[in-house]
Amino acid sequence: MTGDIRVLLVDDHPVVRAGLRAMLTEFDGISVEAEAANGEAALQELARLNAHGSRVDVVLMDLQMGAGMDGVTATSRIRLLDQAPPVLILTTYDTDADILAAVEAGASGYMLKDAPPEQIRQAVLAAAAGQTALAPRVAALLMGRISSPAPALTPREVQLLERLATGLSNRAIAKEMFISEATVKTHLVHIYEKLGVDNRTAAIAVATERRIIRGPGSR
Repeated sequence: MTGDIRVLLVDDHPVVRAGLRAMLTEFDGISVEAEAANGEAALQELARLNAHGSRVDVVLMDLQMGAGMDGVTATSRIRLLDQAPPVLILTTYDTDADILAAVEAGASGYMLKDAPPEQIRQAVLAAAAGQTALAPRVAALLMGRISSPAPALTPREVQLLERLATGLSNRAIAKEMFISEATVKTHLVHIYEKLGVDNRTAAIAVATERRIIRGPGSR
């Protein structure tokens, strides 16, 4: 790779984008090629740049962006493009649900917005080089899942727990996840066993405390 690493910033807050742009342009070898306020705008920017023969080496992506396309959906869409640039998540959320969703969508890295600038710089360089970049707290969380003696929730169980936390009924969860109500009940039995609880309220409370999911109202 020759020249600067060109970054596409994707965040719905203009002040945050301005701060990130100012920080990144202070680093030698990194430049901000374009900005977008949500995932759909990011896809449009990539198409526009591609049409003009420009490139993006790394997409720096927020997760939650108001009413616009979220970061996980945008990441999965970007990864389907020809010569897709790596996507580095930069967010405030560090729950299992968010991390697993981003990784499954094809994110090359996952950093937190309160990380020191040098860590973010190194993450951008790593992503551009095709390497994985994880915030120390995120790496520790994932390692904890691997080394925990207790059975870890599967990604599917985490997805179900997220919906449970929004107050959805078994029927509504089944419809959203394209599974039967009987399968929802089976998942709930396994979730309760793994979390050591016997009801929905306790499951949500324990999952929130362990940072498996975001707490109700934090979306």
